[in-house]
Amino acid sequence: MSALAGMRILLSNDDGINATGLDRLEKIARQLSDDVWVVAPETDQSGASHSLTLATPVRVRRIHERKFSVLGTPTDSVLMAVLELLPDRRPDLVLSGINRGANLGEDVTYSGTIAAAMEGALLGLPSIALSQHTSHVHRTKWATAEAHAPDLIRHLVAAGWPSNVLINVNFPDVTEDKVEGIAITRQGRRKPGSALERRLDPRGRPYYWISSARTEQPSLEGSDLSAVYAGKIAVTPLHLDLTHHETCDALRRAML
Repeated sequence: MSALAGMRILLSNDDGINATGLDRLEKIARQLSDDVWVVAPETDQSGASHSLTLATPVRVRRIHERKFSVLGTPTDSVLMAVLELLPDRRPDLVLSGINRGANLGEDVTYSGTIAAAMEGALLGLPSIALSQHTSHVHRTKWATAEAHAPDLIRHLVAAGWPSNVLINVNFPDVTEDKVEGIAITRQGRRKPGSALERRLDPRGRPYYWISSARTEQPSLEGSDLSAVYAGKIAVTPLHLDLTHHETCDALRRAML
């Protein structure tokens, strides 16, 4: 606990600087340390993934002494925080979220919440992404994450993890007293953007909405989905190295 109290914690997200989940995360972080900084996108960047702004300037707006909004992506926000806005000392821990909605399965390749934590990890900082699963966005059970996150973060930091790994945490869509424990899981199967909705504008020209519906396999044993649907907090270590080493070995045998 004493080590955490001295930590500098950086908060970011993909839902934007005014998101409810970011406010809840700030309350959680202030239970852990007095040195809390918030640097998050000015607007909703859901689905931005690990995109980096290169073709236009990145602008920053100071809201309070330790709170900034960035006209850019979650990746831009973490990069700006570490390289520019916190010049005297790097963060000791990056927390991203709390996302409204889960980041399970293949969500992680699209998610700006994951991307903020990924950028932290790439910069050599211990990083955790946090998401609150919800079936009804207007009835998100923020209290579940708020109740369980402080002790979970303390335990994760105490345990530690490799520098090329980030931690993905998903809280189940149950009230805080109904959580069935913690499960250490692997990434499951859950493909976002599984459908398109076609509409016509007033001039009769078609346009499309990418649906938020997912094609998923919630019963896959040991997965993040199976844990969350069983009422457990899913803790999934994600490796930054995307290389599939078994295939490397097979291709060497076949081609060399």
